[in-house]
Amino acid sequence: MKKLLLFLSFLLFFPAVPVIAGTAPTISKEELKAQLGSENLVLLDVRSGRDWSSSEFKITGAIRSPGSDFATWSKLYPKDKTIVLYCA
Repeated sequence: MKKLLLFLSFLLFFPAVPVIAGTAPTISKEELKAQLGSENLVLLDVRSGRDWSSSEFKITGAIRSPGSDFATWSKLYPKDKTIVLYCA
């Protein structure tokens, strides 16, 4: 099973997630670029409100999934995929 990749900033949205700062796996920009387009990658843009709408930087192929909807979308994606969340 592939690792679930989370950015540390994800913790800002979900302080109840049982991940201690510094232990959440991260991925570099270069590593992410190498995986873009892969069938095994699920890329979620979890930025909220104005952070998302006012940003000129959106990754092609990313799925907009507001962090506040975690309980819903966390069940939608196969656990055998590499899931990358990104936010501001």
